[in-house]
Amino acid sequence: MTHSRRLPTYFISHGGGPWPWMADQLQTRYAPLAASLQAMPGQLGVTPKAVLVISGHWEEPEFTLMSSPRPPMVYDYYGFPPHTYQIQYPAPGAPELALQVQALIQEAGFTARLDPQRGFDHGTFTPLAVIYPNADVPVLQLSMRVGYDPQQHIALGRALAPLRDEGVLILGSGLSYHNLRELGPVGRAPSAAFDQWLQQTLVVSSAPERLQRLLDWAAAPAARRAHPQEDHLIPLMVAVGAAADEAGRCVYHQDDFFGAISASSFMFGG
Repeated sequence: MTHSRRLPTYFISHGGGPWPWMADQLQTRYAPLAASLQAMPGQLGVTPKAVLVISGHWEEPEFTLMSSPRPPMVYDYYGFPPHTYQIQYPAPGAPELALQVQALIQEAGFTARLDPQRGFDHGTFTPLAVIYPNADVPVLQLSMRVGYDPQQHIALGRALAPLRDEGVLILGSGLSYHNLRELGPVGRAPSAAFDQWLQQTLVVSSAPERLQRLLDWAAAPAARRAHPQEDHLIPLMVAVGAAADEAGRCVYHQDDFFGAISASSFMFGG
């Protein structure tokens, strides 16, 4: 099935835990993020055949694809209200697409395996519940690879690029700033410095320069204060790799997230 247009790719900041199911959070702290996620179907202009999500909450020794036709739920957060451990996001899986993606990854020289047990973690179900609240678009999750090698994840994105012409939306789901110990005023300066670097890298830089800057991301201003561990940044590498030569633009930005934090999401191509 070939779509008449190539879908963009995204790197989104997915917020904390199950925030869409907590009305007080949704209407205040998360209102700008919610608005940006709700705008995505309009930006796309078509309903994807499926959404392929690389979540900052799943890593494996080798690239791994969920292959269940009805993925279960993974409540990978703690300290939230009891009702948030009953959430269901009943989107269908995409086992046939999983096989196709496995083949693309293997053709690129990586090993890839299928996991029939794996369910949706909150890096997937939280944003998708806002983007596609009816849970009527099939969803496939793909793991990161242990070690967080930027080059490998950019190469993974390149391998996935043909899916964009087949109506598959590639979504890197993480956070542009992910230091849970520095979420208040103490995080204002480092998050702003790193966000400025991201804007320069993803929106202003030429495509070759963008790739080089991403490979060297740890040398960016405040890099390790923004990402003490880069699990929430690596999904960006996949989104960029899948749109290697196409322009990026910022589709969500806040400089008062949790009162003080700079946070952003980006779209590539489209």
